[in-house]
Amino acid sequence: MSMRAAFLSLVLLAAPLRLAADPAEAAREAAAQLEAASVQLQQAESSRDRVKALTSTVQAFEAGLAAMRDGLRRVARREAQLSAQLAARRDEVSGLLGIIQTIETSPPPVLMVHPSGPLGAARSAMMLAEVTPALHARAQELKADLEEVQSLRLLQQSAARTLEEGLSGVQAARVQLSTAIADRTSLPRRFTADPVRTAILISSTETLSGFADGLADIAEGEIAASKADISDLRGTLPLPVEGLVLRGYGERDAAGIARPGLLVAARPRALVTAPTAATIRYRGPLLDLGNVVILEPQPDTLFIFSGLAEVFGEAGEVIPEGTPVGLMSGENPKADAILSLSGEGGGTDRTETLYIEVRMDNSPVDPETWFRTGKGG
Repeated sequence: MSMRAAFLSLVLLAAPLRLAADPAEAAREAAAQLEAASVQLQQAESSRDRVKALTSTVQAFEAGLAAMRDGLRRVARREAQLSAQLAARRDEVSGLLGIIQTIETSPPPVLMVHPSGPLGAARSAMMLAEVTPALHARAQELKADLEEVQSLRLLQQSAARTLEEGLSGVQAARVQLSTAIADRTSLPRRFTADPVRTAILISSTETLSGFADGLADIAEGEIAASKADISDLRGTLPLPVEGLVLRGYGERDAAGIARPGLLVAARPRALVTAPTAATIRYRGPLLDLGNVVILEPQPDTLFIFSGLAEVFGEAGEVIPEGTPVGLMSGENPKADAILSLSGEGGGTDRTETLYIEVRMDNSPVDPETWFRTGKGG
């Protein structure tokens, strides 16, 4: 190979392969999050407030699993990018190795012989002196890229066990949380629901508006007055579930139906919590909305969440901010499914939907006037 060809090969190989971000480190940090959540689950057993401790534990597992999925997605993309670029440059890499091998194996007298005589030999030697360090530097970069590919593949293999442990951990935490909520007796009550009156109200109403209007009739006796006022929290409340807004207030779906609420995409079995202190006015199946939780954070204001698989608590209880009120529908994801989807785009794992409606004086209002959705800054 001529010296000119060596220069051309070096130029072609000079394009950078590296990214500034470190996907492998992100995946390792996610694994550490899951390990910390496992420790938290063990400590929750002896906590004085097991509901609060287990709520925090479930949320820690969910955050760790989400971070692990994101980290593995980045790892898969990085590994695929490096592999594709190295494969595309296979001929160039072979040429580079050939150049280096020629330089390293050719005896000095042969390298110094030049058809143009001593002057040509001197010029060739000067060019060779300039090229050789660059060739070796590029060879070291290629070696690092190959080692990174191998490391990323090993990381993806080891992630399977970490995911299995994390998924088992979050499931155990959810079961314990459900039990702890069922055993809870310390919450104050504003009323006790009458199951007969509740059943009559459900059977006699065909709309959410009609049901909400009759909520005062489902109690045994009077409902204690409330002076709660969360007006200063409008626009700042977190969504009850970690997710992405699919449709806004009054937007039509594919069938042309418009609902006066938000539709939020969430992960299967995600925890749904009260965004603020509130009274549980109703929880259970309702109309065509599936399992529903209706919260009253202040008089004449209702937060309605529907689309849950499980609902927690009892009607009449006054619950603190952040209290679990249910779990999203869907199947518990498997580790191999998460790994197989690790290279796909964001949001593909949010397969369940939570419908959120806010009613004031029994009329719907835009939930985004109450909740932070990320759409408005």
